[in-house]
Amino acid sequence: MASPDWEAIESAYRAGLLSIREIASQHGITHGAINKRAKRDGWERDLKAKIKAKADALVSKREVSSQVSTETATSERMLIEANAEVIATVRMEHRGDIRRARNIANSLFDELEAQCADIESLRKLGEVMFDPDEKTGRDRLNEAYQKATSLPGRVKSMKDLSDTLKNLVGLERQAYDINGPAGDDAFKKLSDLMDDLAKG
Repeated sequence: MASPDWEAIESAYRAGLLSIREIASQHGITHGAINKRAKRDGWERDLKAKIKAKADALVSKREVSSQVSTETATSERMLIEANAEVIATVRMEHRGDIRRARNIANSLFDELEAQCADIESLRKLGEVMFDPDEKTGRDRLNEAYQKATSLPGRVKSMKDLSDTLKNLVGLERQAYDINGPAGDDAFKKLSDLMDDLAKG
């Protein structure tokens, strides 16, 4: 007589879907022999709940799939269109904000360019404005003016504006979804140019 397939018996026992008598009948042994072996080897009927949960999930999934209809597809399409419209509106607002910020940055660049074109006039204006305090002999307002129009001050303004424009261009690329090797190469060249300008 062939030896019982104890590996298969253990699997069926642990699964917990069949009674011990049913398992014994399938394998041609007594239920007492299975109980004895289970006690000896420490088998536990611990998988029934997990198997049931998995089966319930599969049934639910198949039931939902079978109920998909034209109405469901229409609802999904409407949901997609509504959310796409919201995203498109936000992206257009972002583009407008970035465009305005770039215009401001460019205007500031123009002001800085005009300032650098006639430094001598700015120096003379500082001399005319000079009005020291009688007690301290200092003119704090004029000192601030001289600092802002000095070479280090102008270089700092250039660096700050270059960094601002560089960031705005990066945001603009995102807003317009400009990707790929060509776009990346153009952005790198502009970024390098901004770095060079910031360094004077």
